[in-house]
Amino acid sequence: MTTVRVAAPARLHMGMLDASGAGTRRFGGLGVAVAAPAAVVEATGADAELTAEGPDAERALRVAERSRAGLGGRGARLRVLEAIPPHVGLGSGTKLALAVTAALAQLRGEAPDPPAMARMAGRGARSAVGLWTFALGGLVVEGGRRPGLDDPAPLLLRHAMPDAWRCVLAIPAAEPGLSGGAEEAAFAELRPDPERSARIAQIVLTALLPALVERDLGEFGGALTALQQLVGDAFAPIQGGTFHPRAAPLVDALLRLGAAGAGQSSWGPAVYGIVAGEAEGQDLARRLEPELGAGGKVAVVGFDNRGARVEEVA
Repeated sequence: MTTVRVAAPARLHMGMLDASGAGTRRFGGLGVAVAAPAAVVEATGADAELTAEGPDAERALRVAERSRAGLGGRGARLRVLEAIPPHVGLGSGTKLALAVTAALAQLRGEAPDPPAMARMAGRGARSAVGLWTFALGGLVVEGGRRPGLDDPAPLLLRHAMPDAWRCVLAIPAAEPGLSGGAEEAAFAELRPDPERSARIAQIVLTALLPALVERDLGEFGGALTALQQLVGDAFAPIQGGTFHPRAAPLVDALLRLGAAGAGQSSWGPAVYGIVAGEAEGQDLARRLEPELGAGGKVAVVGFDNRGARVEEVA
């Protein structure tokens, strides 16, 4: 029987444009796909029953049960071959959900567009960065959601990351970032700050994106660091500081040790630093290791400019 494999790269969430909802749209944001870690799922057709095995199998099965309602109600055997570490800020839930949905759709000879796939999978309630990095890879900017609408936020821009640039990705051993009900409650506590939102938009449009187009790592990194500070300040009352308590010293260390720009992905505790190439990344990772403490992990990863890979393997 046909088996479909979907490999979905993790994403770094670099911040929201208007998290508190001062304008006609709320949230909005930007982020980038990284080559590792990834959610890798295989699906094989079955007569009626849905089954799942492997890491995050229970979560994969819940998604499959939801999404197959829009795909004809047939069964499948799911195998999760690789999973993104959960609740560290790398988009594990969204990437797994979209990978499962894409695999089931491919089994049925269907290719729903990204918004339709997000609705089937039950993702995109706030940020659509995970959706658009799944679909397209690279760096994406999305425009936020209108109140009362269920559609995921529209894509405003997608741009490839330079092939040579690298990300030093560090995950300390720490309490996970917010998710689920705790995350919803946190967003409900935010209060509008139009001045901060305007400054964030200015940095994105007049510094970070032009620097990316011109491949100016210094300007890109400086803009990213400034953006992360502003976004983090918006969430400081909720997470106890500009960054997750374990992430804050690591962001400082990345900048001190030579990263062009650094920040925290989503609620953390994962942090990242941007460097010019593989050699610089390996050197930075080596010098960052003593700062991580027991149980922490650091890796040098490239950026993913392709998005999810969907292929038949049997």
